[in-house]
Amino acid sequence: MVSLQPAKLAVFVRDGIDVETERVADLLTKLLRTVRSHLGMEAAFVSQFAHGRRFFQAVDCGNPSCALPVGGSDPLEDSYCMRVADGRLPQLISNAQDLPAALELAATRSFPVGAHLSIPLRLSDGSVYGTFCCFSRTPDYSLNPRDLELLRMFADIAATVIERDLDEERTLAQSRERVEQVLQGQVLSMVFQPIVDLETQRIVGFESLARFRSEPQRSPDLWFKEANTVGLGQDLEVMAIEAALDNGGLNGGVYVACNVSPDVVLAGGLPAALCDGALSRIVLEITEHSSVRDYENLEYVLRPLRDRGLRLAVDDAGAGYSSFGHILRLHPDYIKLDMSITRGIDRDRGRRALTAALMGFAHETGSELIAEGVETASELATLRSLGVHKGQGYLLGRPSPIDIARHLVDRQPT
Repeated sequence: MVSLQPAKLAVFVRDGIDVETERVADLLTKLLRTVRSHLGMEAAFVSQFAHGRRFFQAVDCGNPSCALPVGGSDPLEDSYCMRVADGRLPQLISNAQDLPAALELAATRSFPVGAHLSIPLRLSDGSVYGTFCCFSRTPDYSLNPRDLELLRMFADIAATVIERDLDEERTLAQSRERVEQVLQGQVLSMVFQPIVDLETQRIVGFESLARFRSEPQRSPDLWFKEANTVGLGQDLEVMAIEAALDNGGLNGGVYVACNVSPDVVLAGGLPAALCDGALSRIVLEITEHSSVRDYENLEYVLRPLRDRGLRLAVDDAGAGYSSFGHILRLHPDYIKLDMSITRGIDRDRGRRALTAALMGFAHETGSELIAEGVETASELATLRSLGVHKGQGYLLGRPSPIDIARHLVDRQPT
């Protein structure tokens, strides 16, 4: 495929065409309008060849009487597009009425077709996607090779845009297939990381964390990100919650914390996922890193569950703007201090000051602070000195299967 030279790109910057960010359909239409206006043609279109037909993917018409239907199609063999692509017709035709090969097509006489320019759209693998065309019902004997070269330049851009879009579609299809295999298979499992009382060293709860036994091997956050990209994020979240709670429970009053985004709560699928669990033994961790537009409805959905004993935690406090909005509006039972604040807290005055401020806020609002990512004895000592009573991290316990989690709880002194 021809790459775009700086001089050519300058034309499209000047004309307000952004080849990087615009929607494909809008960009193609702008390209068509620009070249059609410059060449003085009545209509321009991008076609796709598929299943023996020519489909009109994008159209721009200066004259409503020759409008072509976007998404419409006709037999490929009966089109100028096919015959230009295979060489039976020339790419530049000043007057189709003068050309015997063009008169073989019924459209030449019935439409009629006068001037016609067409460039095959070739993808990087050499295949022909379709054509980039413009035409008028009247002849134009002023058309010349420079006009055809201009059309070819626009066709190169269109082919680049189309191939990028096709690549994105293929990538999305592959992503969706991977996530659907997870949803349909037995590749998701849950591990449980202890949440510890820093004074007594007793385990008070476990955060459930998803693990994936599927290719590609990657971190769980990337699996959830991909699921969101293809519209299956909520399904995967609910599946993880159900897997976390489908374990027969834990003894000793220990709770299980499940990660959930506000979107899942607002979608209404949460009660079904929690229906078989004792709500007083469940903590929901709100994990979304973006803003919530409808806190009122979020609170409305959560209220009956909290009335039945469900507790709420806001995750990643201090890591982004959204967590503080969640804290102020949702009045959580727990505020989880993000590991980016915990890490190095023993050596950083700013981290200590922020933690102390959050401790004061938690005390005033009836919440409890849980420090995530505790990895060193010095961090633990500093957190204790600041009055933080709960913690989680590799120093206190690594994520483990449910059987090990039960064993850790059962061997705690009564």
